[in-house]
Amino acid sequence: MYDINDTVLYGSHGVCKIVDITEKEMDKESRRCYVLKPMYEGTFTIFVPIDSKNIDAKMRRVLSTEEIHALIEAMPGEDIICIENDTARREKYKEILAGGDRTQLVKLIKTLYSQQQQRKEQGKKPLATDENFLKDAERILYDELAHVLDIQREQVLPFIIGQIGVDERKTDE
Repeated sequence: MYDINDTVLYGSHGVCKIVDITEKEMDKESRRCYVLKPMYEGTFTIFVPIDSKNIDAKMRRVLSTEEIHALIEAMPGEDIICIENDTARREKYKEILAGGDRTQLVKLIKTLYSQQQQRKEQGKKPLATDENFLKDAERILYDELAHVLDIQREQVLPFIIGQIGVDERKTDE
């Protein structure tokens, strides 16, 4: 159970703050709901029934600073996603974005970035759908990292690169 003022990651909406817990009429019945406000994107309000069967799959606590550092440290070793079928691949990408698993988001970002680089080398433009998936994955992951590390979103990628570089130099010694 979460409390008012807790910060959570909610599906593809990213980092949200629980601003209230209230009763809301849903499907002709009154249900107790978390009231979420996205912290970075949009001015809308999200109502999430506390008794929802899918709540644990969609709503998670934000990572701790230690968990973020461990995630960053593991990034170089993460594999890319290899799915040949376009439809199956897009469905997998949508599932990853909705699920909020940070390791899967890292894999998705690495995969899409790698694909974009390959297309550039072949003289082709990146696919618009892949650019959108990449933008969404980066937004979800970078917003959480920015929030927890108390830095601006634009500082997240340089921070990650700096951390990975520091870790690589440590292993060389």
